[in-house]
Amino acid sequence: MSRPVVAIVGRPNVGKSTLFNTLAKEKISIVQDTPGVTRDRIYADVSWLNYNFTIVDTGGIEPESNDIILKSMREQAEIAIATADVIMFITDVRQGLVDSDGKVADMLRRSGKPIVLVVNKVDSFDKFMADVYEFYNLGLGDPIPISAASQLGIGDMLDEVIKHFDASATEEEEDERPRVAIIGKPNVGKSSIINKLLGEERVIVSDIAGTTRDAIDTSIVRNGTEYVFIDTAGLRKKNKIKEEIERYSIIRTVSAVERCDVAVLVIDATEGITEQDTKIAGIAHERGKGMIIVVNKWDALEKDDKTIYKFTNDIRQKLSYMPYAQLLFVSAKTGQRLPKLFETIDMVIENHSLRIQTGVLNEIMTEAVALNQPPSDKGKRLRLYYITQVSIKPPTFVIFVNDKELMHFSYTRYIENKIREAFGFAGTPLKFIIRERKEK
Repeated sequence: MSRPVVAIVGRPNVGKSTLFNTLAKEKISIVQDTPGVTRDRIYADVSWLNYNFTIVDTGGIEPESNDIILKSMREQAEIAIATADVIMFITDVRQGLVDSDGKVADMLRRSGKPIVLVVNKVDSFDKFMADVYEFYNLGLGDPIPISAASQLGIGDMLDEVIKHFDASATEEEEDERPRVAIIGKPNVGKSSIINKLLGEERVIVSDIAGTTRDAIDTSIVRNGTEYVFIDTAGLRKKNKIKEEIERYSIIRTVSAVERCDVAVLVIDATEGITEQDTKIAGIAHERGKGMIIVVNKWDALEKDDKTIYKFTNDIRQKLSYMPYAQLLFVSAKTGQRLPKLFETIDMVIENHSLRIQTGVLNEIMTEAVALNQPPSDKGKRLRLYYITQVSIKPPTFVIFVNDKELMHFSYTRYIENKIREAFGFAGTPLKFIIRERKEK
């Protein structure tokens, strides 16, 4: 099922980030802290009344002077319009209704997306309600009074947001076709790769203009299997500020990654792996997706016999938290090694859904413990009783131990490596849950 995306839009200083942090802190689903994953506080997963969704803080560049305030707001609104299912438009009761609020409201209205009008900084409903009514003039329906700082009215606001979620989103689960998200920074050749694959196969089943966001879903049939490729390319303006492009591609990535089984991160060989590539990879890793790293424009590089090793080492070092990711060096321009992409996708999808019998897992764990004694602290030694696989996509294991505190992540990693030695699991992350069971 695809998580809906809710964008927080508004002028600078109306309290967007305070609201974002309030929602993220209070209701964020806890994600394991993985060393090396750069966290970008642009998006957060939130749950409210059985609904899970992603909130996006569209930020906004603080304008240095009044004449660029609308340009800044326009860029923010465009990002929100392009990526969100629902838009939360934040205004400020203390500043009152200002001219640029009206202009932004017009822009949002034209998008056709559902808009929830939020009036922030209402620290006392008695004192400020008369001022809230002024915002009816925007023509966006009932303004919802909240105070992000004091956490007043947040529940009513979220109730209004979830009313706009599309019930049909839950039906997506039945689609059994493998879904592959092509992710990466702008201009690395994501669309070129898809176009080349289409050209090679010449069997487009359909071009579905991408769901609620403007990522485009393209179906490609190969050897009787239909794949859905989610392309995150799109909307780029040459004059856009670098920060905004980064923010935009990260928001876009979150949306696409939610809907895929396998993420294909495209890196530009002429640039090498950048900090933004590691951020984008981290999104797929945190969400437990299969991972393939494609180094594109390989034909454009002057090479010697060491180039590929240097490149591989650099990627492995910078993405040290995902050693399982599969690596391919391709050229969308010449088609070099692109057919191998399908083989790799098939392998990763198979591994992502692999189930191991409990008996076999326990044999591996017993042998691993015999080879390398579990850690101890103050005379108490860690004991591992039992391991079982509880789910797939990604493969998730529960290990029962005598004391969770003693199960250091390095020992969990050791057990993971032993399981990988036996079954490979190439291209997929493995998730481990440690449970305590008292000794009898």
